[in-house]
Amino acid sequence: MILIKPISQLSEDETAKLLNRSTGLQDVIGPVSSILKDVKRNGDAALREFTLQFDRAHIDKIEVPGDDIDAAMLSVDKKLLFHLNNAASNIRAFHEAQVSKDWIREFAPGIWLGQRITPLGAVGAYVPGGRASYPSTALMTVIPAKVAGVGEVIVCTPPGPDGTVNPLTLAAAHIAGADRVVRVGGVQAIAAMAYGTETVPQVDKIVGPGNVYVTTAKMVCGVAIDFPAGPSEVLIIADASARADFIASDMIAQAEHDPNAVSILVTPSGELAEKVKREIDMRLENEVRMDIIRKSLENAAILTGTLDECIEFSNKFAPEHLEIMTEQDIISRIKHAGSIFIGPYAPVSAGDYASGTNHVLPTAGYARMFSGLNTDHFVTKSSVQIIEKKGLESISEAIIGLAEAEGLSAHANAVRVRKK
Repeated sequence: MILIKPISQLSEDETAKLLNRSTGLQDVIGPVSSILKDVKRNGDAALREFTLQFDRAHIDKIEVPGDDIDAAMLSVDKKLLFHLNNAASNIRAFHEAQVSKDWIREFAPGIWLGQRITPLGAVGAYVPGGRASYPSTALMTVIPAKVAGVGEVIVCTPPGPDGTVNPLTLAAAHIAGADRVVRVGGVQAIAAMAYGTETVPQVDKIVGPGNVYVTTAKMVCGVAIDFPAGPSEVLIIADASARADFIASDMIAQAEHDPNAVSILVTPSGELAEKVKREIDMRLENEVRMDIIRKSLENAAILTGTLDECIEFSNKFAPEHLEIMTEQDIISRIKHAGSIFIGPYAPVSAGDYASGTNHVLPTAGYARMFSGLNTDHFVTKSSVQIIEKKGLESISEAIIGLAEAEGLSAHANAVRVRKK
């Protein structure tokens, strides 16, 4: 049942339910830790065992052979390959615009400061495959890594019961530039990339979305990750000028992701709120993933209030996806959102697949402190200093004074010896 209520009349419990989207990490930490330890200890044997247990698949070769990838490229419908390439081109162009570059300049006479960018050596990209296959996630995780210059990108994705990976996912990984594809999913995949096995190399960082088990594994495995990413969510700010059918379609689209996905509309228009509710009820019967959508819409809300209240609620919610359909330009007042979609013709679906922006985004309010996946996730940044004699002389007294105030006389002497 969708919650329909003025923002000002939300109870403490209702507000807490909407704002505190617990990912349930604490509930699964035990079994996740057990799997991580088993894979760390037993390597490929553990991967085969857990793949049989959780995916009901026997896998002899853990890594997908190149011949299988070639066969997938031939088997996928040519029109779908065209769409994958088109999306990949847009994603690559967007992320090329993000790339940080080396720089150095003189900040004071004799003091040159700069930044050195170094791509990571190896990255693991997790591509889910539970309730559906996600070739788009292969594009979103691999392309920015390769654009950033990562040496090796390993894709881990769960196999079907027959032990094979969805051909469309294999095609997407190939088009994106993945160096290797491994047919392992779940916590065991995170463990394999974090610790390395006989087949899977240890990586410097793990990126990509997943369920609560995968997210928990990423957070406790001890390897650098992108950010926590749980069930998907959208918040829509819309006024009376917005199309109710557009909004209803976008809320339903979000709901089909997962039973725990969240769809929220905040609007100053009570009339629009009622229209959207009727549109959702009318459209539900035609949806394929009906059971998932109905369950997900139990988390949905349609809230009314002033535009100021709507913006304030959105900033507290810090949504993964934020859609704005208002006559007034409010973008400057938005503080926290993973990805922002402005106007009636910018649905979340565009960013999910082909506009070029990345769909791997922080959820559950983590947009307050994390950015969506971008090329900076795949590099390290080293500061660089070139200091001439006159430059050191200009700051020597400050260095000596502060070092001695901290009781670090050797630091001070390291400067004094250069002044003599």
